[in-house]
Amino acid sequence: MSSNDSSLMAGIIYYSKEKYFRHVQQAAAVGLEKFNNDPVLQFFKAYGVLREDREAIQELESSLKEVRKTASGTALYYAGLFLWLMGRHDKAKEYIDRTLKISSSSREGYVLRGWVDLSSDKPHTVKKSIKYLEHGIQDTKDILGLMGKVMYFMILQNYSGALEVVNQITVTCGSFLPALVLKMQLFLARQDWEQTVEMGHRILEKDKSNIDACQILAVHELAREGNMTVAAEHVRNLIKALETREPENPSLHLKKILVVSRLCGRHQGILQLVCSFIERTFMATSSDAHMATELGYLFILQDQVKEASLWYSKAMKLDESSVAALTGIIWCQILDGHLEEAEHQLEFLKEVQQSLGKSKVLVFLQALLVSKKHRGEQEATTLLKEAAELHFSSMQALPMSSEYLERLDPIFLVCIAKEYLVFCPKQPRSPGQIVSPLLKQVAAILNPVVKVAPALIEPLYVMAQVKYLSGELEHAQSTLQRCLELDPTSVDTHLLMAQIYLAQGNFAMCSHSLELGVSHNFQVRDHPLYHFIKAKALNKSGDYPEAIKALKMIIKLPTLRTEENKKFRGPCVRPSERVSILLELADALRMNGELHEATKVMQDAINEFSGTPEEMRVTIANVDLALSKGSVDLALSVLQSITPRQPCYTEAKEKMASIYLQTRKDARLYIGCYRELCEHLPGPHTSLLLGDAFMNIQEPEKALEVYDEAYRKNPHDASLINRIGQAYVKTHQYTKAINYYEAAQKMSGQDFVCCDLAELLLKLKKFNKAEKVLKQALDHDFVKDIPSMMNDVKCLLLLAKVYKSHKKEDVTETLNKAMDLQSRILKRVPLERPEMIPSQKQLAASICIQFGEYYLAEKEYAKAVQSYKDALSYTPINNKVVLELARLYLLQGHLDLCEQHCADLLQTEKNHEAASVVMADLMFRRQKYEAAINLYHQVLEKAPDNFPVLNKLIDLLRRSGKLEDAPAVFELAEKMSSRVPLEPGFNFCRGIYCWHIGQPNEALKFLNKARKDTAWGQSATYHMVQICLNPDNEIVGGEAFENLVTESNFSSRKELEQHGVRTAEKLLREFYPHSAGGHTQLRLLQSLCLLATREKANVEVALSTFVEMAQAEKDSVPALLAMAQACSLLKQVPKARTQLKRLAKAPWALAEADDLERSWLLLADIYCQGGKFDLASELLQRCVKYNKSCCKAYEYMGFIMEREQSYKDAAANYELAWKYSHHTNPAIGFRLAFNYLKDKRFVEAIEVCHDVLREHPNYPKIREEILEKAQGSLRP
Repeated sequence: MSSNDSSLMAGIIYYSKEKYFRHVQQAAAVGLEKFNNDPVLQFFKAYGVLREDREAIQELESSLKEVRKTASGTALYYAGLFLWLMGRHDKAKEYIDRTLKISSSSREGYVLRGWVDLSSDKPHTVKKSIKYLEHGIQDTKDILGLMGKVMYFMILQNYSGALEVVNQITVTCGSFLPALVLKMQLFLARQDWEQTVEMGHRILEKDKSNIDACQILAVHELAREGNMTVAAEHVRNLIKALETREPENPSLHLKKILVVSRLCGRHQGILQLVCSFIERTFMATSSDAHMATELGYLFILQDQVKEASLWYSKAMKLDESSVAALTGIIWCQILDGHLEEAEHQLEFLKEVQQSLGKSKVLVFLQALLVSKKHRGEQEATTLLKEAAELHFSSMQALPMSSEYLERLDPIFLVCIAKEYLVFCPKQPRSPGQIVSPLLKQVAAILNPVVKVAPALIEPLYVMAQVKYLSGELEHAQSTLQRCLELDPTSVDTHLLMAQIYLAQGNFAMCSHSLELGVSHNFQVRDHPLYHFIKAKALNKSGDYPEAIKALKMIIKLPTLRTEENKKFRGPCVRPSERVSILLELADALRMNGELHEATKVMQDAINEFSGTPEEMRVTIANVDLALSKGSVDLALSVLQSITPRQPCYTEAKEKMASIYLQTRKDARLYIGCYRELCEHLPGPHTSLLLGDAFMNIQEPEKALEVYDEAYRKNPHDASLINRIGQAYVKTHQYTKAINYYEAAQKMSGQDFVCCDLAELLLKLKKFNKAEKVLKQALDHDFVKDIPSMMNDVKCLLLLAKVYKSHKKEDVTETLNKAMDLQSRILKRVPLERPEMIPSQKQLAASICIQFGEYYLAEKEYAKAVQSYKDALSYTPINNKVVLELARLYLLQGHLDLCEQHCADLLQTEKNHEAASVVMADLMFRRQKYEAAINLYHQVLEKAPDNFPVLNKLIDLLRRSGKLEDAPAVFELAEKMSSRVPLEPGFNFCRGIYCWHIGQPNEALKFLNKARKDTAWGQSATYHMVQICLNPDNEIVGGEAFENLVTESNFSSRKELEQHGVRTAEKLLREFYPHSAGGHTQLRLLQSLCLLATREKANVEVALSTFVEMAQAEKDSVPALLAMAQACSLLKQVPKARTQLKRLAKAPWALAEADDLERSWLLLADIYCQGGKFDLASELLQRCVKYNKSCCKAYEYMGFIMEREQSYKDAAANYELAWKYSHHTNPAIGFRLAFNYLKDKRFVEAIEVCHDVLREHPNYPKIREEILEKAQGSLRP
């Protein structure tokens, strides 16, 4: 063979370097078929065989010394190659340098020299390698040289450069598998898992039992996906590939399978597969101590300590100097509770360690022993910290690879983390409390694991514990959600999720989480923590008897001691858990009024835990019991006995302070407690507590002094900056707050400060300044790190909020920028911060919701629907979004879709009030009035004081023509509480009801009681102004009935109108809207007051305002109606008709129903004046369709029938108009009586005349023109 056959030789050398010795033999054999008897290929075939025989290799090494002096350049090259492959780099360098002296043009020599330098552990030597490699591949495409260049770039982490060179190799030689393997490893180094897996599948298409590809697919499934069934299949494929392709290569077997054992997360099935494989390999060699040690570790992971001990002992027999084997034996002794023996062995090993260097496992075992023997937190945590540092130091500068993941050893890191948690707080951090430094250390240990292997449940679960104890409950929940996606049957995960809900005070979800755990895994019920959480939830929700019953059951379980850790099987509780149970039981008994029993339980706790680390917890809890008995002095003396050196000193002082403030009402002693705390434990946390205490007693100026002093010592403390700003705002020193935030931003350079400042400016309506601050924060170079991107999203969302108030046209552009950035974050978090996936999806959904709200306000309903659908793509279970979609579909008239969404909501939450209300609105649209009313009644039966629903029901009863049922609903609400008649919401509903039954004065009286209320005030004022301006609910601008008004009536009506306008103007002077919509409404009402004067100049001014409003808000129904009314009053009928025709085409919506009805009535009036009765009738029928109580529609229909001399039909319509005006409008009574007279229904005519005259004795013409004629017609 020509030695220039580049790809063949490169492949052989690559496999030799990677120790794939059977691959070397096979590649050489393939070459020999082509190049018969080639000495180089024969050498490598023999080399591959010999490498499977260590003794033969040693003979070959010694024979090199003899032939070196007489060897040719080629022989020296291959000798150097052989020595390099044997790991003898310095010797190899000598031979290659001699080769280059003999033949300075030897490209192979330069390439090999480059590879030798690449293999060095000295960075400056590695940097020299590129010079040799470049020389060797000059003007050629030598595959081995190009592969060397790839490795050089990968070492320098120049992955784009490496990829470029790999692509050159694959273009030159597409079937060269080592290049594809390198490319796969390169994608992995870049953490591009998608392309890594794709490349793995591509390699398997060419070589179905490729060891590297099988390994990578197994690693990906274990670390990234977490489907253990698929992972096990990949592991089987890897084992099969190793056994068939490299059968006599035990060291390679171990090297390739180790990463699987480190990533399988103690999965018993996969551990058994790996164990069986390594056992088979060991049996074939029976002399590898390293393999026996690994088997020992694997059995520890399976909780088979006895088996593990046997394998470690076997390893010791094979290699008496094996520190790893002896360490394993000590680990087994500790796990078995043989602490004295373990300690004795450890002392010996510590001596050995001084000469051999420190071992991470040995240091960890020292920490474990200290912990088990209760020698103190400080010593144990110092050793744990050292173990973690030693562990991570072995991984420095390693790129992402199988080797990195193997060395990361997540299971070992979880062991360290769990041991740390023994010394961490057992309850979540309270707001304002400092996070335990130990929790921060645990998070730092677990972060690298969670980042690269987000499918490992155990690290995720422990990280969730850390977040829970740190008080980051939402982060903990999102991390646990990921755990449940990976394994819905995890007992611990369900229990921790329930604890989080309990900490949040969400007892319903706590119980739901526990039951969900039981449904997935019935063994949850066997866990004492399950019953404890359940009892705690019952206690917190006030069901004390059930809580006591559950706690008494758990307390009977045996307490698990340290030395029994592995021996005891079955339900048991740890000492720290037993303390919690006893204290919870004492609390439940106390709350249930059983003080004697509570005291007894507390005394048991004091006796049992005296002199233990739990003693202080019992002491603090005893204070609550003393207080419940009224023994305030005893409680204070107990708390005063706790010294600053005791761990719960801060908690004791806080409790003392609370007693002084809440019970003794002594603010001086309250502050004194916090002053003492600062004096004995000076630091930022205690300063914050003192500042917060001053805030609690309404002394923000003194709080500011404390905060300022603390801030000067720690100018980068985010919580301090936030508190100082809030203190200025609370004291209404807004200018100082702004100046402070600006100064803090310059000093600290922290991005969150600008957000706080912008929020304050937005609150103060300083939109331009807020915009400037946010734009400055966003004015920076392109950012790549997730925290900076997240901060930019926050700034952009605030900017969109600012623009909503004063630059509406820029809102969508800003939200689009935020969404683009959020999409980038969502692509990154699965790889870098998987625990943040739920919260970031939630934020993406909220951006979509903001789009939806914007489009809804702009009446771009199709875009709004799409935005809400996009939100559901991020958070599929989001009831608020589903509800908004239902409302939008109702608005668009897509009734089936609306019903479907409401049904979905009511299926998931039977008593979903808002969904019931939308469903009721839907039933109304379908004219199923009974069903709609029933739905409202169901809501009100459960909550009669739900005034928004009551208001909707009153409206629905009116529209369905059943307003007579309303008093019964009011009575139901009044029965609930004597305070109901005083409620603004109730009075508002009563006011609206009175207006609808034609009692404007009563309506004003009730609405006035709601006018000053925050929630109901704006609507109350709006309706009061409408009543003042139009008490009889006439059609403004309508002229069909104008000629019926007499001169005397006209003058008195004019006077009433002027009085109404003055009252309305007075009401508006006292109206202070708090929203942009409120300001628009105020402007509309002010202009309606001008309109009500009916003076031409005023009406023209009002019209110009209405035009502006209609231009500002597209298709604004109130503005267009007001324009039409103004045009009608100005006798500009064509212009009025144009606007009204626009409104006639508008979709009906409940929110705009009254204004649409008025517009249809005014247009019908115009058509009546023009004699277009058919068009008018069509509009009037539409009015009645949506409001069966619309007396004006019936009046107009009666008017049309009367004009057509159809007196019977006219009377029928006037009858309905008279009914729904509640017999209060004499004009309708007059027309009804007249048409009865014409229809010869004299008795009915007389009755109506009497009804009118009873209320209006001087009503003109009715007596002489109708009553007397009807009476005359009845006389014989």
